[in-house]
Amino acid sequence: MPNIVLFSGSSHHDLSQRVADRLGLELGKVVTKKFSNQETSVEIGESVRGEDVYIIQSGCGEINDNLMELLIMINACKIASSSRVTAVIPCFPYARQDKKDKSRAPISAKLVANMLSVAGADHIITMDLHASQIQGFFDIPVDNLYAEPAVLQWIKENIPEWRNCIIVSPDAGGAKRYYTSLKLLLFLFRLIKLKM
Repeated sequence: MPNIVLFSGSSHHDLSQRVADRLGLELGKVVTKKFSNQETSVEIGESVRGEDVYIIQSGCGEINDNLMELLIMINACKIASSSRVTAVIPCFPYARQDKKDKSRAPISAKLVANMLSVAGADHIITMDLHASQIQGFFDIPVDNLYAEPAVLQWIKENIPEWRNCIIVSPDAGGAKRYYTSLKLLLFLFRLIKLKM
C-alpha cells in the first residue's frame, strides 16, 4: 500500500499545515517561485515514486496564479511516478461559470475540469460547488463535500441568540441554500427540545 505524501500550494499554507497536523503527517517539501517573466516554477523536493499524493491548493486569492501552480504541481508529481494524485481544492476556481448563460459565453468550470484531468489528477476533493453539475464535467472521481453541517453546528454552539441572527448570501442560489439550512437548524432545535 502506498504512503501518503501531503503537499501545500501557496494559496493557504495554514490550512495545509492544520490538515497535516490533524493527520499526524509532515508537509512534503515543495518550492514555488516566479521567474522574472512571472511564470510559475515548482520544484518537488522529495521522491513521490509510488506514493499517494495529496495537494492542497485553494482557488481563492490570486485565482489564475493558484490554479496554474496547482496544475504544475499535479503534473510534476505525475511525471515523477506517483501512484495517484488527489487535488484538494476547498474553493473550486471558475465554479460560477458552470453553464452557457448567453451566446458565445464559455463554460469555464468545464475548462478547469479538463485542465486538471490533463495535468494528471486522479481524484478531486472540493467543497460546496456552485452547482452539483460540475462533478459531471470530470472523467475522474470528484468528492463534493458540504460545509453546511459544520456551519450549523458552529452557529448553534457559538451564537446564543442564533434564532434572531441574519445570514447573508452573495446570490440567490446561496440564499436558497441558507434558507434550507436555517429550516434544518430550527427542525433540529425543536427535535432536541422534544427529547428533553
